[in-house]
Amino acid sequence: MLDPKFIEKNLDLVREKILQRGVDFDFEKLISIDERRRRTISETQKLEHQRNQGSKKFGELKRNGKDNEASELQSELRSITEKIKIQNGRVNELEFELREILLEIPNLSDESVPIGSGEKDNVEIRKWGTPTEFNFEHKDHVEIGTLLGILDLGRASKISGSRFSLYKGLGARLERALINFMLDIHVNEHMYQEVLPPFVALRDCFIGTGNLPKFEDDLFKVEDSDLYLIPTAEVPVTNIHRDEIVNEKDLPIKYVACTPCFRREAGSYGKDVYGIMRQHQFNKVELVKFSKPEQSYNELELLTNDAAWILELLKIPYRVISLCTGDIGFSSAKTYDIEVWVPSENKYREISSCSNFEDFQARRASIRYKNTKTNKTELVHTLNGSGLAVGRTVIAILENYQQEDGSVLIPEIIRDYMGGLEKITAK
Repeated sequence: MLDPKFIEKNLDLVREKILQRGVDFDFEKLISIDERRRRTISETQKLEHQRNQGSKKFGELKRNGKDNEASELQSELRSITEKIKIQNGRVNELEFELREILLEIPNLSDESVPIGSGEKDNVEIRKWGTPTEFNFEHKDHVEIGTLLGILDLGRASKISGSRFSLYKGLGARLERALINFMLDIHVNEHMYQEVLPPFVALRDCFIGTGNLPKFEDDLFKVEDSDLYLIPTAEVPVTNIHRDEIVNEKDLPIKYVACTPCFRREAGSYGKDVYGIMRQHQFNKVELVKFSKPEQSYNELELLTNDAAWILELLKIPYRVISLCTGDIGFSSAKTYDIEVWVPSENKYREISSCSNFEDFQARRASIRYKNTKTNKTELVHTLNGSGLAVGRTVIAILENYQQEDGSVLIPEIIRDYMGGLEKITAK
């Protein structure tokens, strides 16, 4: 959430930044409600001052034995108190309206974010590796997985409907191996603390990360409760420190978690939903950081490198792009997407989004630290990124490591996690 005082002082800048995102926001409504709120607060304060003065006079009248005048004044004070009660109710209503509007305003993009209207305006930052080429007719991950007997989308559909997956045998083991491999690298090499959070979270947690109220249609809600299934570990892990003041000496705080993720993905279609590319349920290893404001952009670079390192260890080609203003997420101030090479599509596909939210989430979730230099309590900056989406990593391995005989080589770095197995072959 943006700071209302910042909006008031920098309204033209905020308008410009929001328009760069392609969002047409009604700032006049925001200003109108805030003016009414301020006016109502001012009127309430005048009434409170009037009541305080009247209370002093009431005491004087009683001490001087002027009971009749005191009785009349007491009646007036009761009326003023009732007016104050009504005014306070109006203030609360206006503050609620104001907060609901503020929750609908996206974050402001950093100055380093490319300006653009959509995906075509994203900027490539770097590439690693050379796109895989084959001297035989290569297959996509669905055909490979089906022929090897490790992926069964038909039976998954019978169990849960479309866009769910059923891994079998070495397919299930490959998913598990990748999860353990990613967690081990991030814990042992990158020094993240591993956590295993709940897979459901309260509405306030989703408001804190910016998923609600704007993206409620993307979530699975638990009926007759205030709980939702998490779309990413970002939600529960960021809320570990909701309504807390963390120790400055502990920053940056770095967490890693692997959870299932549940998404309705109502607007997705075509190649996006083919195979296991975009599922209603999938596993993801998530990296979350809490940082001092002045260090957060350096932490973003480090987090992105941590995520990309997994692909380098697996020896899978990828590229990093900087998302433009029209393609960046609602809560993000800057986002790098890591895109992995998918041979069947002859293109790079997103496997991780690494974002700096600055203080946008921290203000919504009230996550602060005590700055020892200023002796003031300030908001932290929050960051997160996938390290990595596990199902898409499976796709990348099946397609980039496929062999002419239909087998799939297992990347050397994870063979110990696969019991020393070198390749997956059809039975």
